[in-house]
Amino acid sequence: MEKNKFSLIDENGKEVIYDVLFTFDSEETKKSYIVYTDNSYDDKGNIQVFASTYNPGEEKTKLEAIKTEKEWKVIETILNTLQEEIQKKVVEDK
Repeated sequence: MEKNKFSLIDENGKEVIYDVLFTFDSEETKKSYIVYTDNSYDDKGNIQVFASTYNPGEEKTKLEAIKTEKEWKVIETILNTLQEEIQKKVVEDK
């Protein structure tokens, strides 16, 4: 995995390039997470964001699916916090 980009093969056999938004370790779940996007939009016009677990110590990074509701809550909390901070900064910069 490159520092800020990586590619995966989708279900149609097409290579898709993803941008890494951020990574983090959760003390609550004892796992490492990667949050990323392919810069596509959903039906509501929002940029689609994906998340997976990974082992940062592996030579070849393998992404794993988020398996529990608890893990999704941890990720959603971080995303909501980041979104609030960004919106606050935008208001301050005006």
